[in-house]
Amino acid sequence: MKALIASDIHGNLEYAKRLDELCSKENFDKIILLGDLLHNYYYYNPEEENEVAKFLNKRANITTAIIGNCDRDYEMEKLVFPVIYEIDKVDLDDNSFYITHGHLNYKYDNLIDDKWTFLGHTHVYNLEGKHINPGSVGFPRSNKEHTVIIYNDNILSLIDIDTSKILQNKSLK
Repeated sequence: MKALIASDIHGNLEYAKRLDELCSKENFDKIILLGDLLHNYYYYNPEEENEVAKFLNKRANITTAIIGNCDRDYEMEKLVFPVIYEIDKVDLDDNSFYITHGHLNYKYDNLIDDKWTFLGHTHVYNLEGKHINPGSVGFPRSNKEHTVIIYNDNILSLIDIDTSKILQNKSLK
């Protein structure tokens, strides 16, 4: 199985287009979005939100999404795939992962403490330990790269979507 894990697009149209290009180039079986999808906290632009939603909706049949702290109900109505509240679980091959945005971890510490978890929210990528963060597609913070994770054959690869360069790999075996 090949999957894309992405977070914190925040309605950034330029990087939603780059994400769409990556999805067109790769043949993903599953796309996992970890919240903060359409709302751009720097400026409100409903036309850009609509365009970002169109890119995300192109692959609705393989997309699983979690709501983020900046996602608004009226924005989520633009998406044709379900957006799950707070936490869920996904299977990639024989690996199970909790998925959450990350802003409510205090509610789930006992559940996810030592479990494989994909989470976003911080806009900072992390492949250390079992809590894996793909960074931010739209607005990275302490790292400058706009990043996602590609899961393929029990390997997590952190990808810079500007250059398609692999920044880090992590084996799950």
